[in-house]
Amino acid sequence: MATQVIGAQEMLGYGGRDSGRAAERAAERNRIRMAAQMGARRGPTPEVLFAKRFDNSRLVKAPDPVRAKEMRTFACVMAVLFGLIMMYGLQHLSGIEYGYKIESEKAQLQQLQEQNRQLRLTEAQLSDPARIDALSRQLGLTIPAPGQVVRPDASLDSNGPVLAETHPLLPSMH
Repeated sequence: MATQVIGAQEMLGYGGRDSGRAAERAAERNRIRMAAQMGARRGPTPEVLFAKRFDNSRLVKAPDPVRAKEMRTFACVMAVLFGLIMMYGLQHLSGIEYGYKIESEKAQLQQLQEQNRQLRLTEAQLSDPARIDALSRQLGLTIPAPGQVVRPDASLDSNGPVLAETHPLLPSMH
């Protein structure tokens, strides 16, 4: 590798007795290139680009049937893919929504079952015969005498008490 570097230096004139003049020539070449680059610049300010107006209204695009077919195929594939993704999303969100509805209905069912249990307990407490008897005695009620209670469906019972009825007398023809 060192031999390659030495060979390259000799070819460029860097090695040996002409090495001082070669360095001066390289420095002069670098100064010339730097001056050319500085001349190409427009000064210390950055470059400013100006918009150029082109009139492309007379240009006519040549139809490319292969490209048009590719674009139609691509559009159809993208539409089908979009439709499938939307269907999946709709089903997924519907499943989540139904899950929330089921949980809400379960909570409402538990609440109604608890309310039903409370109402049955209250009904059992209020229909207790001992409680009813105590309340009736406080109000001054007594046990009814036989025949005092008349039921509307007493006509079905032939052995039960009968309510007395009056019928108007028809004039006789004597």
